[in-house]
Amino acid sequence: MRIWFNKTFSTISAVFRDLRQSNADGEVTLICSHSHATASAFLAADESYLEPANLNGLDYVEWCVNFCRQHQINLFWPGKEAALLSEYHEMFQAIGVQVMSVADYQTLMMLHDKAVFYAELNPDIAKVMDFIAVNNVDEFDAAVTELSAKHQRLCVKPAVSVFGLGFRVLDTKRDSIAHLLKGVEYQIPLQELRDGMNKTPQFDTLLVMEHLGGHEWSVDCAGRHGELLCAVQRKKSPLAGHGQTIDNNPEIQITVTRLTKHYRLNGLFNIQFKDSENGPRLLEINPRPSGGFGMACLSGAHLAHIALQGIKGESFKLPIINYGLRVTEVNTPVVLQAS
Repeated sequence: MRIWFNKTFSTISAVFRDLRQSNADGEVTLICSHSHATASAFLAADESYLEPANLNGLDYVEWCVNFCRQHQINLFWPGKEAALLSEYHEMFQAIGVQVMSVADYQTLMMLHDKAVFYAELNPDIAKVMDFIAVNNVDEFDAAVTELSAKHQRLCVKPAVSVFGLGFRVLDTKRDSIAHLLKGVEYQIPLQELRDGMNKTPQFDTLLVMEHLGGHEWSVDCAGRHGELLCAVQRKKSPLAGHGQTIDNNPEIQITVTRLTKHYRLNGLFNIQFKDSENGPRLLEINPRPSGGFGMACLSGAHLAHIALQGIKGESFKLPIINYGLRVTEVNTPVVLQAS
């Protein structure tokens, strides 16, 4: 089976390793394309190809169809333009290619914007933290006043963001020079943030939220059109360098099952939670493998292989997950390109 992964995050290498370890020699051929010749994912692929750097939209969809035809692809597992490609399965089916989409177009676009996602989510399916979406300083001030009356600490995050970029805890006591000198991370002085807002009358949607100070879970999942096939919970230590623990929180497992069914999630995806005084709260659903995917597979669950069996409609035996296992990642130096 020839599987093509187009341009995506470098963490896809962990998916390649899992597929290679769990499939017999020659059963799958892993093909990777990227717009950069030194993409680290090339090191883990059987075949690697450059793709055009500035091609997007329907032009990119047509390029993908031609790539599949030229390289005799059986399964296309998209990263770049994944939402758009979910609307054009029939173009690929016409040439005998199956496309792996985590959800339909509308769902993928909604998951991309957390303000919309949180607002539309039924609390009977999953509960999120208290939040208010703002686009200007007046709305921000009102949100801070309202939420501060109920919560000790607040934080902010752009509604559209990946890898936690833009997340900051609001600091009402120290200024930025104190942060700099003391090496304070992921915090921002409230007044200095307001000063910046005053210079920007309207800005992209920002979420003002209660700050959840409890443990965080990252749940790596394999699904089949709304059926949760397997989920591995990684409970993160609040102390740097202490790794993560393969966990089995019943409330999180039930919530992940409900979310998978509600959004008809498929393939590989990641769901994140953080603990509060009233139990775990949903942070986000990532419609792609997570950065810690490789650690999840150390649990004994070959999630990429399970997802592939689900895509192929094959039956499989549920793995025995090693709960309580402490895991981490070790960086390995590699040569990307010889001189």
